Amino acid sequence: MSHLPQEAVGDRFDPRLMQRARELSWAALHGIRQRMRPGIGEDEARAMAAGVFRELGVERLWHPVIIRIGANTTLTYRERSDPGVRLGENDIYFIDLGLVFDGHEGDVGDTFTIGHAPERQACADAARELFQVVAGAWRERGLSGEALYAFAGQQAEAMGWRLNHEVKGHRVSDFPHAVHKAGDLGELGERPSGGLWILEIQIAHPTEPYGAFYEDLLTA
Repeated sequence: MSHLPQEAVGDRFDPRLMQRARELSWAALHGIRQRMRPGIGEDEARAMAAGVFRELGVERLWHPVIIRIGANTTLTYRERSDPGVRLGENDIYFIDLGLVFDGHEGDVGDTFTIGHAPERQACADAARELFQVVAGAWRERGLSGEALYAFAGQQAEAMGWRLNHEVKGHRVSDFPHAVHKAGDLGELGERPSGGLWILEIQIAHPTEPYGAFYEDLLTA
């Protein structure tokens, strides 16, 4: 196991169950995506998500379901959405889930568009691309958590987007990971181990009121 105190795990931790939690969390996210329709609001979407969770056997949530629509996609998880925003015919939204399966934490997020929204689709695509570029730098160059987010900021700017520097990733583990007090990935001064850290990428258009979010487990 890792020598870093930030990477401590509980007695029941199992990397295979971490991977299963990841896979089922992605299944839940896409189950919600399939049910998103024009006119739905964020509260309605969260209520609808509960049915998806029951079908997949989610044990519990370890963070609230976050679904952001339209201009709310520029907000961080700590900020309150404008409750009047509903999904338009040609619009953008993202889903952020923190789910527990078999006592292990999954955390996934992705951004989608509906209808004809090419500029917003470019933003969603850019968040995924930036995630892959940063994750690749972690695998190939062994960057620390701090260096990963410095690199992410440089890459986002080069791609024409603005990185939200308040969103800097975190630990996951056997539930609850919070007992290990690991802090943010972006504050980790050493190379993070695979299978324990969530890389979060949130970007926004430099002038227009929309953004995109993507997160997943760093895996070798």
